[in-house]
Amino acid sequence: MSKKLLVVFGATGNQGGSVANFVLDDPKLSQQYSVRALTRDASNAKAQALQLKGAEIVEADMDKPESIIAALNGAHTIFLVTNTQYSADTRAIETKQAKAVCEEAVKQGIQYLIWSSMSHPEKLSNGELTKVEHFDVKAEIEDWIRSLPIKSSFFAPGSFMQNFLNHNMAPRPSPANDGTYVVVNLCHPNTKLALIDITDTGKWVGAILAEPDRYEGKFIAAATRLYDFEEIVTTLSKVSGKKVTFQQVPDDIFKGFLPESYREQLFEMYLLFRDFGYFGSEMKEKVEWAAEQARAPLTTFEEFLKKNEFKLQ
Repeated sequence: MSKKLLVVFGATGNQGGSVANFVLDDPKLSQQYSVRALTRDASNAKAQALQLKGAEIVEADMDKPESIIAALNGAHTIFLVTNTQYSADTRAIETKQAKAVCEEAVKQGIQYLIWSSMSHPEKLSNGELTKVEHFDVKAEIEDWIRSLPIKSSFFAPGSFMQNFLNHNMAPRPSPANDGTYVVVNLCHPNTKLALIDITDTGKWVGAILAEPDRYEGKFIAAATRLYDFEEIVTTLSKVSGKKVTFQQVPDDIFKGFLPESYREQLFEMYLLFRDFGYFGSEMKEKVEWAAEQARAPLTTFEEFLKKNEFKLQ
């Protein structure tokens, strides 16, 4: 029995790399699928590592349509992810990229598409939040994909655990200068985040690949589970050995902490977390169902911090 060809976009990134490695490492999936890993630079060390595992490495660029044609040749299934462009018009760029790939996939008769989607803040907030374009665009592309003559399913990652390492969610030294640390946010202490170690992506996508018909049309709200900020800072304290507390600050003060170039997007994103829930009012049920679908044990927040040797100096 010949293998089905899985084409993985962004194969040297967190999501695509996780998918490619998971399939290559899984005893059953590696017998069902061969992997074509797409990258803009075949000399990339991560691409070379995938090649050593048996992946076919192909250079492709979603902004160059001619490269997409060759990249999809002979494919059965695609995992597609587009990257947020914080300093540019991400809605226009991502839409153009995704449509170029999807239209070529339909043209070539590819059987199945797995799209890295997201929740839709504008809809979840009944039009109150209009600036979270890096979420909305992925949800809008999902809606469009559902209208195409191709089987599809949708992996929607929660809030990345990685953001607590080197992002505006990371602990910072306390203003008291007493050797403690603080996580500052506009959210409430009991605001719940759907946390995911994004390198777990393959555990969900692998489940889809194992049973594609079962997950056709499904939206997978991918997270290990829900964590509130009190539990988050307790875990940060436990792993680092330093006292970490949570401080809620007024909206306007927190907004001033955010990078100016994409301040509005991030500000409304945190309002989504606090006022509507990352995946909306049914977030708890969606996340619990999705966690049950994963093909391998999911990484807890404590395990993630230990794996990344989290320290506070």
